[in-house]
Amino acid sequence: MNQPAPASSFAPLRNRVFAVLWCATVLGNIGSFMRDVASAWLVTDLSGAPAAVALVQAAATLPIFLLAIPAGVLSDILDRRRFLIAIQILLGLVSLSLMALAQTGQLGVGSLVALTFLGGVGAALMAPTWQAIVPELVSKGELKTAVALNSLGINIARSIGPALGGLILASFGAGVTYGADVLSYLLVVAALVWWRRAPDIDDALHERFAGAFRAGLRYARASRELHVVLLRAAIFFACASAVWALLPLVARNLLGGGAGFYGVLLGAVGAGAILGALALPKLRSRFDADALLLLAGLTIAGVIGALAFAPPQGVAVTILVLLGAGWIVALTTLNGAAQAILPNWVRGRALAVYLTVFNGAMTAGSLGWGAVAQAVGISGTLILAAAALLAAALVMHRVKLPIGEADLTPSNHWPEPLLAAPVEHDRGPVLILIEYRVAASAREEFLLAVHRLATVRRRDGAHGWGITEDTADPERLVEWFMVSSWAEHLRQHRRVSKADADLQAEVARYHTGPDAPVVRHFLDVERPAAPSVVVKESAR
Repeated sequence: MNQPAPASSFAPLRNRVFAVLWCATVLGNIGSFMRDVASAWLVTDLSGAPAAVALVQAAATLPIFLLAIPAGVLSDILDRRRFLIAIQILLGLVSLSLMALAQTGQLGVGSLVALTFLGGVGAALMAPTWQAIVPELVSKGELKTAVALNSLGINIARSIGPALGGLILASFGAGVTYGADVLSYLLVVAALVWWRRAPDIDDALHERFAGAFRAGLRYARASRELHVVLLRAAIFFACASAVWALLPLVARNLLGGGAGFYGVLLGAVGAGAILGALALPKLRSRFDADALLLLAGLTIAGVIGALAFAPPQGVAVTILVLLGAGWIVALTTLNGAAQAILPNWVRGRALAVYLTVFNGAMTAGSLGWGAVAQAVGISGTLILAAAALLAAALVMHRVKLPIGEADLTPSNHWPEPLLAAPVEHDRGPVLILIEYRVAASAREEFLLAVHRLATVRRRDGAHGWGITEDTADPERLVEWFMVSSWAEHLRQHRRVSKADADLQAEVARYHTGPDAPVVRHFLDVERPAAPSVVVKESAR
């Protein structure tokens, strides 16, 4: 479906808070890319084995695979500003340790992998939180544009950071490069301290970690649209990860470059991503999401295949611009598809699931392609990866991405439950019964509609669902679902979207009773304790 271009791609920057945090993030990401260049190049000096190079790449992404979902939960239950400040301090300490070890000549492969892993932990905690604060900074109408600007900012940093990091690395060494990264974290901390975020509302229904974790996983398990996005992302990035896992060795062994040239290559990727991001509005007006993802896959596969034949350095820089453009198109298309199908109440956690799949695919792909390169060489591995991505792009094009046009704002149309007495929030489980009267002639259509509603019930909090009939009166049908606690059911009231309300209205129109369908709530009743028995001893 053709999409109109936005009125202004930079409108959110008119918001002062968003602009300050956006600029600070760009500077912080420049420092991170400088650190990554130093680490990626340093490991080729410490050990030229492809498996060691791939291990450093995997150490950076594995924590995001392991921790993204818990991080998404934390972003929803903690003060996000303070949480981000703590993470930036952690990352600053990691780079400070790398700087000290590099300056004293004590940095080895083991310590480099360990500190890279710790930096990955910080990145894992930070990623969903940064995404979750965007709706706090801009209006709803500017949200998608703000998300695109964040992607653009990352790629501005990608175009500057690697080249600058390579220059500093070649001129002054790894220690100074890591020191520059430490300074970038100080700038981000200063911006976060300056931001006066409104305090969170003290809500009696505020979720705790375990419950919020389960709710996020339950939503991801029940959302079929999210499953499609996750499948497309996993296959795409598992194939495409080869170029990132092996690029340091491509730069050194195939292209004969040094640290500075490696930085230039990454800078070319960033420059291509900027060009791709600027071209996206026009591309979206001509192609739908599936066509864009196919175009990105074909482009990246072509670049990976071309690198296998060791082109001249100038040609390599040029084709890596195409890699950057294809990469940003794929990232933005998949991330945009995920954002469009997620309601705000679970956005952070569901995006964390997406990040888990993305980084899991990148981690597994990096390790897998590194092992293949160890066996068949760099050029052979690149050819295999290009063929795999080409086949995946063509085959998965038949699995269409969700359009994401449903209205996911809360409907707030469920009435408050009738109570004979106040109910404690932790009491449960709760059984909800909804009684319909459906004519025999409309029974089949009703059942099809109500089974679509089952997905909504499970997604928003139910852990069991069914539809039953009265054996004495087959036109009397009862929908039932279970929720873990009274508080979770009250949260369910808040989670129902306007799109869900439309589906519920479609189900209700088959009801032929004189009044609306009857809703009843039942709470678990504990068995009373058995009375104690007193045994009297006879006097002796």
